Amino acid sequence: MGGNPLATNPFSGGQYGSGVYRNAGSPAGGEALVPTPVSAEIIQELPTASAILQRARPVRMSALTQRQPVLSVLPQAYFLNSGGTPGGADFALKSTTQQQWKNVNLVAEELAVIVPIPMAYLDDAQVDIWAEVRPRIVEAFGIAIDAACLFGVNRPTTWSTDIYTAATAAGNTVTPQTMTGANEADLGVAVTQMGASLVKQGFSINGFVTAPGFGWTLAGYRSPQGLPIYQPNPDNTPGGRLYGFDTAEALNGAFDPTKASLIAGNWGNAIVGLRQDITFTMHTDGVIQDASGAIVLNLMQEDSVALRCVMRLGFATANPVTALGQKKGTYYPFSVMTSVPQLT
Repeated sequence: MGGNPLATNPFSGGQYGSGVYRNAGSPAGGEALVPTPVSAEIIQELPTASAILQRARPVRMSALTQRQPVLSVLPQAYFLNSGGTPGGADFALKSTTQQQWKNVNLVAEELAVIVPIPMAYLDDAQVDIWAEVRPRIVEAFGIAIDAACLFGVNRPTTWSTDIYTAATAAGNTVTPQTMTGANEADLGVAVTQMGASLVKQGFSINGFVTAPGFGWTLAGYRSPQGLPIYQPNPDNTPGGRLYGFDTAEALNGAFDPTKASLIAGNWGNAIVGLRQDITFTMHTDGVIQDASGAIVLNLMQEDSVALRCVMRLGFATANPVTALGQKKGTYYPFSVMTSVPQLT
């Protein structure tokens, strides 16, 4: 899937929040701490902080749960029995067949981040608070989405199994072999093995998500004809092309290089659904606790406010039956390259 599927913001629509102001909600307090079109801005920027959103298929959810039909049984064709007589098939009975679909459920779950802001910052009119906060919100959402979808970290139980775990369970893993006379694994050959394995299951690769540093590692590899197998983007933007397909290098820290170095697949089968645009509320009282229940910040006592940002989204992977996959018995549209030492 070339390019950025969210570049034109297909999630846009609906009413955005009315803005959060310096005095916790009243426009009379002066300039807005959070500008009004905040949802559009952050959703537009999220793909820059999330590898999965650069590759997955985006959909707008109209309800808490949305069903995506996926082909589960293929129709079959049969020759008519002529009985050995020319024209004998003219009166033969035609066989019936069936084609079935099953539903993959997208369930919207809440993703939230709380940004504490010292009141001293709010009192400093020279500081553009929103310019400071927005990149951190984008980063936090991107990390959470990638970690859950790719490796299952804090994944909601209503979502599909993460891509790494499901690909491993399907046997779609490749371990790079060490080249003769060399100390490093032959990553280029491993990538071609991944492509061949998926094709035998009826799927084609249309992109990659890689561990940090994978692009630089591949930059030194050449084909037997001496041509680079990996070309960085000419405009110096993150990513590049590997064997002609787009790569997204996960630079937000969510990619676990101890488990994998590269994930390849047909990314149209990874679906991210957005149920709710991002909403914002400002809180001046209360406490913030960690997972153990310990208080890490008392807003009133420590002269702080908290900006709470919430969005609701779902994730699912479609695993449609294919003619080749049906024969093989096990099929899944993604493959994983195991961890290699130079990338950990």
